[in-house]
Amino acid sequence: MKPLEQTLQAVDWIDSTVQGPHGPIPVRWYSPQTDTNPVSTTPIVWIHGGGFFKGNLDQSESHDVGQAMAAAGFRVITVAYQLASVSRFRRSTSGSRWSPPVHYPVPVDEVVAVVREVQRGAPNGVILGGASAGACLSAATVLRLVHDGADALAGVFFAYGLFHAALPTRSRELRRRLRGLRRFAHAPAVLNLMNLHYAGRPSALSEPDAFPGGHPLRGFPPTLMIDADHDSMRASGGKFAQELSAARIEVDYHVLQGAFHSFLNRPHDPSFADSLDLIVDWARRL
Repeated sequence: MKPLEQTLQAVDWIDSTVQGPHGPIPVRWYSPQTDTNPVSTTPIVWIHGGGFFKGNLDQSESHDVGQAMAAAGFRVITVAYQLASVSRFRRSTSGSRWSPPVHYPVPVDEVVAVVREVQRGAPNGVILGGASAGACLSAATVLRLVHDGADALAGVFFAYGLFHAALPTRSRELRRRLRGLRRFAHAPAVLNLMNLHYAGRPSALSEPDAFPGGHPLRGFPPTLMIDADHDSMRASGGKFAQELSAARIEVDYHVLQGAFHSFLNRPHDPSFADSLDLIVDWARRL
């Protein structure tokens, strides 16, 4: 992987919108500069994380990852899906009035809308990827597309995702490897409460396109999964990889030794480059 400073010089990007079921969705399109030969005609739709309630197109997990993948020869589209509301009401984008809060299924609806828009101009298929909460939204999008009979994705990849409505039991080995504040911020009770906040109501927690873990995974394309060594959410990622394998889905699962959650939001962390190398090599093989 090239140093990030070189990557910045090798990529063009532009902001636009895609019309979705809840209004315009801001997106950012990245492409290699015209003197760079793309290695693939299959575009990548990339979904940032942030616990469902924070994140944007400018955060490193979105912008720097988009640039890095584009510098490797892919067209990349990042998505500013609507974030779950922290309070019971939210101010509208115009700031002039209060609007109902955002919860599931709005973010999934918007990711699905962007993927389907990109599919219209991608005869060789689309690759979908996401990190953390974005990985959950991406997996949910796969199930929604399968249910709707849409064109199959070429592949899907996840980084340190949370796929289950309730965090699966963490092994003793995993608990021993947790460090710092995330030992408490990513405790099961906290993550489960975050999931309930995103779902908006307890009954939504059991919906397959809210949290795909534990549900039938028919129709998943080839899948790459990358988890962090020191990360509570590895309990969900590891179990989801097992569920994909049990469903006879082609899955390539990696745990980056020494890595912590959100390493794709830290572009100078060695795990950033290591994971991007895995993603690019896997996507090229598709």
